[in-house]
Amino acid sequence: MLRTLILLVATLSFAACSSIPLPQFPGVYKIGISQGNIITQEMVDQLEPGMTRRQVVFVMGTPLVRDPYNQDRWDYVFNYQPGGGERGQERMTLYFDNDLLSRFEGDFEPGEDAAWSRSASITDETDANS
Repeated sequence: MLRTLILLVATLSFAACSSIPLPQFPGVYKIGISQGNIITQEMVDQLEPGMTRRQVVFVMGTPLVRDPYNQDRWDYVFNYQPGGGERGQERMTLYFDNDLLSRFEGDFEPGEDAAWSRSASITDETDANS
C-alpha cells in the first residue's frame, strides 16, 4: 500500500512538471503582458536631428538600456504578449554625437511629415544640386 502511494505521488509530481500543454478553458480571461518602453509612431515622428538628451527623454521617456561602455547609445525595447497570444517586440536604438541626437534605427521609420524626413530631404536636395 505504501509503495503504491509513493508511486502515485511521484507520478503526479512528474506530471505537474510536464511540458504537455493544458487544454484551454473557454471563458477564461488571460491578461496581456507588456514590459519596457512603449514606442509609438507619434513619438518617433517627434524626434529631430540635433535634439539634446533631455529633449529625447521628454519625447521617448527614459531608455530601458543604457550601455555602460557606450554612453552615446540608448536602447528602447518594448515586449508584449496579448493574453494567450504570440509574443512580440519593438525596438529603437538612438545614437548621440556630442550629446546631440545624430541618428536612430529600429522597427520604426520617421513619417513623411516628421522633422527627420524633412531634414533628410533637404540634405538630399543639397547633394543633388552640388
